[in-house]
Amino acid sequence: LSVIPLFILMGNFVARAGLAHELFHAAYTFIGHRRGGLAHATIAACAGFGAICGSSIATAATMSKVAYPSMKKLGYSDALSTGVIAAGGTLGIMIPPSIPLIIYGVITEQSIGDLFLAGIGPGILLIVLFGIYAYVYARMTKTMAKSDKASWSERIAATRESLPVLILAFMIIGGIYGGIFTPTEAAAAGVGLSLLITKFWLKTLTLEGLWHSAKDALQTTVVILLVVAGAKLLSQAITIYQIPSEITALVSQTIASKEIF
Repeated sequence: LSVIPLFILMGNFVARAGLAHELFHAAYTFIGHRRGGLAHATIAACAGFGAICGSSIATAATMSKVAYPSMKKLGYSDALSTGVIAAGGTLGIMIPPSIPLIIYGVITEQSIGDLFLAGIGPGILLIVLFGIYAYVYARMTKTMAKSDKASWSERIAATRESLPVLILAFMIIGGIYGGIFTPTEAAAAGVGLSLLITKFWLKTLTLEGLWHSAKDALQTTVVILLVVAGAKLLSQAITIYQIPSEITALVSQTIASKEIF
């Protein structure tokens, strides 16, 4: 369970450094000139930020500040703008590292590394499906303005600015699947690297920012672990009172045929 506060803390460092905006801008320079391109850029940025913080709520909250004003400016409807951000935010629980998958793995005693691996395919599928929907919606409504196509120099510059996020994501995911780190070690290494990046590379992390990041991580962790504790207590009570076997007996005694079922 120590991975939970570590990943949350790393996400706080990244968010306070403004790297979510850089990630969105990089995606936007490549696909923003297409109809519905802002929606696609938002989905891509949500996937990238989700690979850092592992939380759907944090991903959606951050992207709403970064992407929504731009979509509003280019004539995107509130329905599509908020829908894309909310849907893209759900990628935070699917793209590794995922805090809900960590909690699930702990409670069910499953391998967290295997759960992370299992989340990649569905996560990519959701990205594709969200992108298809946004494209079709944009073609049907034709209300969203196109932006100017970015030059390759602008794209390279935007990619360079988002490089810290890409390095973090590659180190965490590649380290776990390459057998270099366990998920817990990857979380600790991610916090250390994000601290170095924001303090010495980007020079955006102050002592006050460090304090607020740690405090926010503590508050979020306490809320999550209270839920975990309640779930463990409930599961123990269900086992002690033999509720599953009682339900099984009730069903087997009262539903004797498939017609009644």
